[in-house]
Amino acid sequence: MDVRIPEEIKVIGAVLNKAGFEAHLVGGCVRDFLLKKEPKDWDMATNALPEDVQGLFPDSVYENKFGTVGIKTGSENPFYAVVEVTTYRTEGAYRDMRHPDSVAFVKTIEEDLARRDFTVNALALSVVEGMAGKIIDPFGGLADLKNKIIRAVGVPDERFMEDALRLMRAVRFAAQLGFVIEEKTMEAIKRHAGLLETVAKERVRDELVKIIESDGAGLGIRMLTNCGLMRHVMPEMLDGVDCGQNKHHIYTVYEHNVRALEYTAKQGYSFSVRLGSLLHDVGKPATKRGDGYDSTFYNHEVVGAKMACIILDRLHFSKKIVEKIAHLVRWHLFYYNVGEVTESGVRRFVRKVGPEHIDDLLKVREADRIGSGVPKAVPYKLRHLMFMIEKVKADAIDTRMLALDGTDVMRLGGLTPSPKVGWILGVVLEEVLDDPLKNTEDALALRIKELNAMTDMELKSLAMQAKQSKEEFERGAEEEIKEKFHVK
Repeated sequence: MDVRIPEEIKVIGAVLNKAGFEAHLVGGCVRDFLLKKEPKDWDMATNALPEDVQGLFPDSVYENKFGTVGIKTGSENPFYAVVEVTTYRTEGAYRDMRHPDSVAFVKTIEEDLARRDFTVNALALSVVEGMAGKIIDPFGGLADLKNKIIRAVGVPDERFMEDALRLMRAVRFAAQLGFVIEEKTMEAIKRHAGLLETVAKERVRDELVKIIESDGAGLGIRMLTNCGLMRHVMPEMLDGVDCGQNKHHIYTVYEHNVRALEYTAKQGYSFSVRLGSLLHDVGKPATKRGDGYDSTFYNHEVVGAKMACIILDRLHFSKKIVEKIAHLVRWHLFYYNVGEVTESGVRRFVRKVGPEHIDDLLKVREADRIGSGVPKAVPYKLRHLMFMIEKVKADAIDTRMLALDGTDVMRLGGLTPSPKVGWILGVVLEEVLDDPLKNTEDALALRIKELNAMTDMELKSLAMQAKQSKEEFERGAEEEIKEKFHVK
């Protein structure tokens, strides 16, 4: 078999062979070899006991009870820096439905493969004197690879009751590889879907991330729903399954969201854009009023942002990811019409959304459009907005970008730290948003002195007016909604 085995792996195999032991590559790396993919993990199995392996490789680590020794290779490539070599083993009962209560070392690779999850992962490739040898396939994994099938090893019910995370892993592999789940395996997943509640949320999250990052992200979400796992992952998504929309959409909320995700996966967009697109309309079922042609979903973006926080917090996503996705959901419904929104309006939009989020937000809007069934992801209006954003991106959009700062305000006005400093900066920023040419030291110094001469009451009132000024994007959106639904 023509397989390019990294030098570090060859050396480990040759050392084991020389000492009279077998060496087999196992699991995902063999599967990936056969699919002509670059392996991400290099795992080896052997009939050598852990103490034998440690004796052969002094620079190694053995800190578990499962027979896995981590061999430090000294490689500069992080993929090969530590290679795990595990003694052939069988496993006892799984009382926690995640880890075996005990393991027992066995003599043959076939016995070891019998404990694995799916047939496509229950393959081994012998390594003899540093060269690839023969494939060991006791459970029909080669045929399942050829036919693109995910099938549990042995009795599916037993495999899922041993380790409930395998329920998610089955869907993940199907999404990543573009495979289907074999009928009996799928039936077992449906029967045991509730076992997912016993798995740590972090582990569920990690599998969900891999599904969403895969090329088959939409397929994975549909599988999670069809086999009953979604109610234990993101049950809020299910509220959109039978939730019809209005005249602007041809799909249910659920179908719309999944199609939006599928578009982002096809485009190769980032994880944040994919997850933001999947959840962008999650608030619609809760805000729906009426039915049919003229139903409405007022404030669904606000409700959806709050729901996204709840969903992602529950799955223990990082605070950074939670805030990012909630932000994309909150602002995905922006309004823009050529000729109606000025450059100052675009500056305010960029300030509100944040320059660091603009590109991702526009991609979520693309996904929203395609998920609605329209043919163009980027129509002229959206291209024009991109042009306008590029045109104003160097302009000041917050107080940190002003030519003068709070220290200058205090110096020019003879002030000490106080709310008045903030009021002056707020007024000045709003005026610069309207006219960026005012953002010079001389012009700002003159205006700061004028504002400082006002009474505190006058200045505070002016600052509040500036802060509460209606933004053109929101005002335009409001008028558009009123026109659509004949509301005054």
